[in-house]
This record gives sequence, structure tokens and C-alpha cells, in this order.
Amino acid sequence: MKTQFIFSYYLVNRRVYEVTVLLHKEGYAHGQEKTGKYMNEDARNIGVCYGLNGNNLPSPTDVINLYKRSQIDNIRIYEPHPEVLQALRGSGLSVAIGPRNEDIASFAASQDAANAWVNTNIVPYKNDVSFKWINIGNEVIPGPLGANVPAAMNNIRNALSSVGLTGVKVTTVLAGTALGASFPPSAGVFASDITETITSIAGILAQEDAPLMVNVYPYFAYSSDPTHISAEYAFFTSTSAVVSDGRLQYFNLFDAVCDAFNAALEKINFANVKLAVAETGWPTGGNPPLSSVANAQTYNRNLMNHVMQNGTPRRPGHLMEAFFFEMFNENLKENAVEQNFGFFFPSTEPVYPFW
Repeated sequence: MKTQFIFSYYLVNRRVYEVTVLLHKEGYAHGQEKTGKYMNEDARNIGVCYGLNGNNLPSPTDVINLYKRSQIDNIRIYEPHPEVLQALRGSGLSVAIGPRNEDIASFAASQDAANAWVNTNIVPYKNDVSFKWINIGNEVIPGPLGANVPAAMNNIRNALSSVGLTGVKVTTVLAGTALGASFPPSAGVFASDITETITSIAGILAQEDAPLMVNVYPYFAYSSDPTHISAEYAFFTSTSAVVSDGRLQYFNLFDAVCDAFNAALEKINFANVKLAVAETGWPTGGNPPLSSVANAQTYNRNLMNHVMQNGTPRRPGHLMEAFFFEMFNENLKENAVEQNFGFFFPSTEPVYPFW
């Protein structure tokens, strides 16, 4: 997660922030928890992001063992650190991995550069590490690197194909700033200055049945204006619809944001491209009382229940793969909120019971 992008989504980019507030002002719902049985025993659609922005984190081997003990099947890593890849050998975890954002332009410009990255960071591990997704760009659209993403994706796909790894899905990760409008969800549309780029990306995704990955953080909407934004809508606990959008009803903000992306994909004629959630979560500290153990546990538990049992109103038949942010509290992140999204302390003790 990059705070500058997320806060831009909810605070600086007024057009998106204002429609987010409207989502809640349209219906300020209160109610009891609305959720099914908590299903910890089957987390095949669920993963957790593993970041390294801390100076007191456990060794990669200990981290991978913790994933396995916790029965977390999917892991997202942000760069190809050799010591992490080595620890992943034989683990059975499904891996989402990406290059550094600053390398994307070179991949777009040169097939040789893309080949070199794959040969260095994927090929040596391909027989005993289960690479499932390669994310070309983490929240680089919109931005100066964004136009490079389609060509970089194609060249990485070519490189993977040349070494027999045709089953690995190549995608990218978007933040909310990619949307030019999001209220109501059916009005979702990509920002005009990036529509051409997103259309090219969607065409690539459609060819290989790969998902478009998005970061979804109801916490930042709720914390920006808790007077007008319903806690029940943020925490999946509303018992009545907060937003009615034609025939579709929305009980939680997570679904509304995801369906704004789904509607935006429809508008560029790629309704067949599915979503996956690259990051979502809730902090336990840094902004009390909104960031707390109780709130993080409630959001993450209800999110787990929701995505494992339900699609969104616009895509009811699609159970999205989702990654929680994140495995550990990381003390080198840039502010107190970002330092406190972890399920575990660096000691590997849980911040709260969950897994």
C-alpha cells in the first residue's frame, strides 16, 4: 500500500471523495453484524501481503513457516528478494510477485530486459515455487509510468511463454485514483486520461483470463468522515441496504467500490475481465479510536466471510481472490497508521486472534 495514493483517493481527489461521502449520506444504516459462519478452515481464495519495511522482522524462512502454520495459502510479495524466493521453495504457497515499479519502463522498451528479469527471478525457482500472478506495476496508473504497463505486460508474458510458464497470470494493481467516477457504482468509469491504457491492459487480461487487481480500503473513507459515513457500511454489518443502484442494493462499501471498477470495465467493453483484490485491511493503531484491534478484527473477519461466500451485487457469481494487508506491523513505514496493519508482531505473536 502507498499512503500517498490512498489518501489521494479519499482526500485530495475531491471528485472521488465526494461521491464516497454520498454513498453514505444516501443511507446511514445502523444494524447488527450480517455475516455467515466464519470459515477459517478453507482459505483458498485468501492471501496475505508480506512486506519488508521493518528492521526487526523475522527471517524469511520463519515467515513462510508462519504462513503454513496459519494455513494461509496465498502470499503477495512486492519485489523478488532472493532470500524470500529461496524460503518459498517447496512451501506449496501460491505466489503473487512483481518487479520494482521503476523497472517497468525498461520492460516496456526491451524484450531482452523482460527476459532477463524472468530468467533471474522466476526461472531458477520455477520447479518448486508456485508462481500464480505477476503484477506489473503497483498503483502506477495514473502516473508517469502508467503508459508503459501494457507493453511491459506483453513482454513479460512473452518471456514467461519462452520458458514454458504459460499458466502464470500477468496483471497490474490499481488504486482508487484510476476511477474518474464511482457513485453510484453503476456510474463507475475510468479517468479519461488513462482510459486508453486501461483498455489495452484489459485486452491483455481477457486473452489469458487474468484478473485486474485493485486495492480497496474502506478504512480511509470511514476515517476521513466518520460523522457521515456509517460504521456498519464500512464493517459489513448493515442489515439494510445503504445504497440502492437500480435493481442492485449495497450493504457495504467494499462491494460498492469493487462494482464501480466492474462498471468501468463494462464501459470499455471488457465485462468479462474479473477483479481480484490485491490489498485490503484495517489498522490497529495510529489513529485511535478508529484504528483499533477490535475494528481491525471485525473488518478483516467480515471481509473474509464475505469474499469466501459472496460475489458483489454486480458480479454475484464471482468469488474474488483477495489479499489482506498485511502479515506484520512494519516499523519503517512512513506513518503510524501504515505501521499497524499487521496480523502479527515481528515476534510472530498475533496482534489479535484471527488465523
